[in-house]
Amino acid sequence: MRAVKVIVAYAALLLIAGITVVPLVWMVFTSLHPSNAQVPTMTTLFRPDGWHFENYVYVLTFGELPVWRFAINSCLVTAGVVFLQLVVCSLAGYGFARMSFRGRDGLFVAFLLTMMIPAQVLIVPLFMLVQRLGWLDTYLGLIVPYPYLSTAFGTFLLRQFFITIPMSLDDAARLDGCGDWGIFRYVILPLSKPALATVAAFAFIWTWTDFYWPMLATSSVNMRTLEVGLSVFKDAYGTTRWPLQMAAAVIVLIPVLIFFLIMQRFFVRGVVVSGIKG
Repeated sequence: MRAVKVIVAYAALLLIAGITVVPLVWMVFTSLHPSNAQVPTMTTLFRPDGWHFENYVYVLTFGELPVWRFAINSCLVTAGVVFLQLVVCSLAGYGFARMSFRGRDGLFVAFLLTMMIPAQVLIVPLFMLVQRLGWLDTYLGLIVPYPYLSTAFGTFLLRQFFITIPMSLDDAARLDGCGDWGIFRYVILPLSKPALATVAAFAFIWTWTDFYWPMLATSSVNMRTLEVGLSVFKDAYGTTRWPLQMAAAVIVLIPVLIFFLIMQRFFVRGVVVSGIKG
């Protein structure tokens, strides 16, 4: 009976994995078809008229769009958002997990309730605030007020992880003369690499693949991120040249896959351990 359950479980996992992977496989193989080819069918997907890797070169060197500038902007904005996410969430998580002050639990609940507010609701006031600060079409406008910076979620995840760290380590550090900052820097952070990697992974994926806010906060071509900049390419050629559109999509996707594969070990451990205590 147990063997049957294991087989059924693995079969279900394989089915889910297949459903997830099939669109990615279709996208990659379509990008290698001739640039003016029609949308491939299942019978022609793996048998194109030659493998056209030059589609990627064409997209990256597209004369009307500074694709490399888009990539640099995406890297800078994503790195800035990830850094701010880690700083803010780790400090807030430490305060809620290790420090005692009046109203702490109620404040934490109120903090978590902000996750129920749709990000779209904040777009208009956020845009007006950025406009009055003169941050439109700047890196500050793309990084600092980022609407999808899920601070509440990151704080919750780190707070849950910090709770699992024994308080005896704090007491030992205080006997050695450490204050709260010393405990946070030399005790909590070194032991929290899995949780920090998890927060960084979520922030990276959400920021790199976001389209809405970079489109609103930028007006010049040179400030566009990769996701927004390549949408212009899609409008120019996407409707008639699917292989080129799929090549652009793969270019955007590759950094996310590489980052996730690098951080996968910490990511899985961080999610599992963070849910142990409440």
